[in-house]
Amino acid sequence: MQEAKCAYIIIIMAVYWCTEVIPLAVTSLMPVVFFPLLGVQSSKSVCLQYLNDTNMLFVGGLIVAISVEQWNLHKRIALKVLLILGVKPALLMLGFMIVTAFLSMWISNTATTAMMVPIVQAVLDQMDNTEYDVTMMEQAIGQTNTVIELEEKSTSDPAAVCVVSNGQVPDDPRSSEEKKMRKRICKGMTLCVCYAASIGGTATLTGTGPNMVLKGQMNQLYPNNNDVVNFASWFGFAFPNMVLMLVLAWLWLQCSFMGLNFKKSWGCGTERTAKEKAAYSVLKAEMKKLGPISYAEFNVLLMFVLLVLLWFSRHPGFVKGWATRLFPEGEKYITDSAPAVFIALLLFILPAHKPKFIAWNSSMSDPEQTEEDIKKPFLSAPLLDWNVVQRKMPWSIVLLLGGGFALADASANSGLSAWLGRQMTPLGSIPPWAIATVLSLIIAVFTECTSNVATATLFLPVFSSMATSVKIHPLYVMLPGTLSASFAFMLPVATPPNAIVFSYGQIRVLDMVRSGIVMNIIGVFCVTLAINTWGRPMFELDTFPAWANSTMNQ
Repeated sequence: MQEAKCAYIIIIMAVYWCTEVIPLAVTSLMPVVFFPLLGVQSSKSVCLQYLNDTNMLFVGGLIVAISVEQWNLHKRIALKVLLILGVKPALLMLGFMIVTAFLSMWISNTATTAMMVPIVQAVLDQMDNTEYDVTMMEQAIGQTNTVIELEEKSTSDPAAVCVVSNGQVPDDPRSSEEKKMRKRICKGMTLCVCYAASIGGTATLTGTGPNMVLKGQMNQLYPNNNDVVNFASWFGFAFPNMVLMLVLAWLWLQCSFMGLNFKKSWGCGTERTAKEKAAYSVLKAEMKKLGPISYAEFNVLLMFVLLVLLWFSRHPGFVKGWATRLFPEGEKYITDSAPAVFIALLLFILPAHKPKFIAWNSSMSDPEQTEEDIKKPFLSAPLLDWNVVQRKMPWSIVLLLGGGFALADASANSGLSAWLGRQMTPLGSIPPWAIATVLSLIIAVFTECTSNVATATLFLPVFSSMATSVKIHPLYVMLPGTLSASFAFMLPVATPPNAIVFSYGQIRVLDMVRSGIVMNIIGVFCVTLAINTWGRPMFELDTFPAWANSTMNQ
């Protein structure tokens, strides 16, 4: 009976999430009302799920990301990399993709896209204008020559000259072929940004919602899983997968939008054209606007690097991490959320400007300057201000994750998971790799029309109960499922980065669907490859772990 009640609420929430009749975050609050009313779970245990360990990790990571955005550090990183990589069309696209993917590993995918698209636009516009100017110049030079010749012939008849020089200037000299090519390049360059953002988000645990859903559900469904999914282990598995996907995506976008003309797009041995110089100058100018690196930016960068180091070295697996070394029973008490919130706290404490230590060392000979110094407040503002965090924090995702954890918890406790698992025992005859691949495909299609987090939330508990009933490692189906939830490449509504890129108006839905289908296939291929090659030894996917077994007997 309990299972049916639980399933009923999950189905209603699934429908609401897919159709978005009310906002996603509001649907996520339904368990708080309906689980207690229907007697599935007490209010106390439902509400506990909304800010659990995983959600705190997410909040801490987001606060650090907000500080990076606040001080424009992400823009500086982006421009620096683009200036290093060069501006040949193929390399420029690769540059945009690498930068976007790297940034969306740490910052939200939406913020990364929102920052990158204007840069891409500026570069493309400038290249376009230069191309126009150059063509005009060439024509003008040609015309002046004819004009001079004509003048030599007939100094008496000036009318002829005017006709020649006026006859040809007004029309845009570029051929329609070139214009089409330019449009295609524009499409490719803007599309590559939203794809790279979605791909990059998969590489780190805090990079995007579905990854956090996986971590939370693992802790919920298998309480004693020895912290199998943590920051370091996820990165080790997902980062190579991201690199592979980026390269394949880049090659695919190259093929479909620019054609594989190596000499032209790579520019082996050719000198820079005016277009490329123009693109370079735009990037240079943008960099100049930012000015030299400020004290605050340096501090934020330092905190950011420190956080990543703390995450990686907490429980690396092959050696003892700092949690075990420095604290008694550290591995039992400390999870990834502790360092995340610790760094978030520091950001509210550290100063944004160099602190002034001694007031009287400035020379008294310059009275105006000392007066100014006295007027300055002694304590500098901190790196982060709470108002900024409150404004920029995606609270809806925090609630969405919370609602998902409440669902997973209820379905485990009410016996719904076990019942689902029993229904799926016939799947035991199918080879595991086939199951994983098919499930990845299903999710990749489903996530096109639902929010990525909602997709992961609905499917992962089902996958886990299926895995336990068929006796394969739960992560063997949950990892591909989680990654596939981020493969929303086909529709503008599939995920916010797509919507941002689409709103700039250069891409038709059909373009996105066309390249998106291939992107989905690339994604599922890479994930299947990853899970069957380096994923196996990393998570010991060939064995059915003891921690997964214990939950079945409860």
